[in-house]
Amino acid sequence: MDAAASRIWDVIVIGTGIGGGTVGRRLAESGLSVLFVEKGPDLGDQFSDGLPSGIDPPEERLAQGIWPQRIRAELDGTWCELDGMIAAGVGGTSLFYAATLERPERHDLDQTDSHPHPTGGWPVGYDQMAPYYALAEHYFSISGEPDPLDPSAPALPGPARALPQSDAALMEDLRRAGMHPYQTHMAARFLPDCANCFGRRCGRRCKMDGRSAGVLPALDTGRAALIDRCTVLRIDAGPDRVTGITCQRDGKQIQLHARHYVLSGGGLGSPSLLLRSTSEDWPNGLGNRNDLVGRNLMFHLSEIMAVWAGRGAAREGASRSISMRDLYYQQGHRFGTVQSMGLVAGYGEILHAMNTRFDRSALRSLRPLRHALRIPAMVGAKVLGNAKVFVGVLEDLPYLTNRVLPGDDVDRLSFHYDVADELLTRRAAFRKAMRAAFRPHRAMFMGSAPELNFAHPCGTLRFGTDPATSVLDPDCRVHGVENLHVADSSFMPTSCGVNPSLTIAANALRVADRIAARTRAPLAAGDGLGY
Repeated sequence: MDAAASRIWDVIVIGTGIGGGTVGRRLAESGLSVLFVEKGPDLGDQFSDGLPSGIDPPEERLAQGIWPQRIRAELDGTWCELDGMIAAGVGGTSLFYAATLERPERHDLDQTDSHPHPTGGWPVGYDQMAPYYALAEHYFSISGEPDPLDPSAPALPGPARALPQSDAALMEDLRRAGMHPYQTHMAARFLPDCANCFGRRCGRRCKMDGRSAGVLPALDTGRAALIDRCTVLRIDAGPDRVTGITCQRDGKQIQLHARHYVLSGGGLGSPSLLLRSTSEDWPNGLGNRNDLVGRNLMFHLSEIMAVWAGRGAAREGASRSISMRDLYYQQGHRFGTVQSMGLVAGYGEILHAMNTRFDRSALRSLRPLRHALRIPAMVGAKVLGNAKVFVGVLEDLPYLTNRVLPGDDVDRLSFHYDVADELLTRRAAFRKAMRAAFRPHRAMFMGSAPELNFAHPCGTLRFGTDPATSVLDPDCRVHGVENLHVADSSFMPTSCGVNPSLTIAANALRVADRIAARTRAPLAAGDGLGY
């Protein structure tokens, strides 16, 4: 620790999730010295059954890899607390993610006549991102099948996987119905006797995440170091440069220094830290001259549907195999992908869905009727067999009023979010399209209220060419701050219709090359990957 504090690093990376781990690895492979600073512990190769919840003491939460305090949120005017959505540990929330890494579509980034973009497109287009998507797919060992609807779909580094019989049969049924399913793009090396670690912390490093695909390979270069259990209190800056970061570890404050700094604290954590980093030069927070830090908060809406595909599904169990993009963009509506979740829905899931519908019905005051729902749930589970669970990932769009809220508590994240009327309209159309897509099979939505995916916060430090409308420039450098870049989901000006992880990783590689270019020649795509 003392050695790290006394040294001036080439780059300090704050956060070790998908963005932080990836940018740090690329920088270390480029020959630069890198220091990772992580709020949570390095939990090593311990296996864990998902991101824990229901734990109260902050110290115990942090020891388990959870953010120390629950997230405080104002949703449609009602305050609540959210648990088990943000991790804190080496690898970040990616330690517990489902490892679905898919490219967005070209029209997500580019403005086209056939697919007009609601924000006019990104400042960096699809063709500029494509080499970095390919590089990220190698970093994360992506396997699966190309999307049959994309005539220029790239080959993936990993081979297609053997499908469970019930998944293969369901894919054939969907094809006969005119759909175009393909194997979901997964970030994993499928080792012999590999456990199903999607949604769990992997103990064998078969699932590729911010730690296994980023931090550990960076440390293996000998040019990177890690400080865990270290909270960054503020980023210290003058009028146009960061001069250091003030951290707390084991009850002591320390300062760390580098030539360049990369903020990778996530869509909620990164803007919160910038808002706390006030000074005479930055009275409203670092990078916040135009009151944009923390604004334009987006998630995805998750439309969860149980699909009964026959009794074989119950015997084979859960499988995360199937994706479809037939509904991605329809009649001017920006929807998103549909994919299996790696879950099966049996009696408990059916009963939960029926109870949810009952609680929103005109009969909700007749509580004895609610208990009677157990009987039809049991009958349904027995007659239909366990169902496969699918999720529709519905794109969210940016609004200035949806924002991360400032606060002085370094362990408390807060935000305000209102569900927009246009999102509700698109949601109704998306659900209708999903019902039609699965019509050959019995299917049921697992809820009726809008369900935000709080693990996908993004857009809160959006990049662009104009400082009046963006926080970051096209290289993801904070406007007006020469040596501070951002490499996490907060850079995204729209959420796209897929899981954000691959886009975060690809952009992190692009940011790393921009930083390396300022110091020495960057690696060519494909160099130093170790495959």
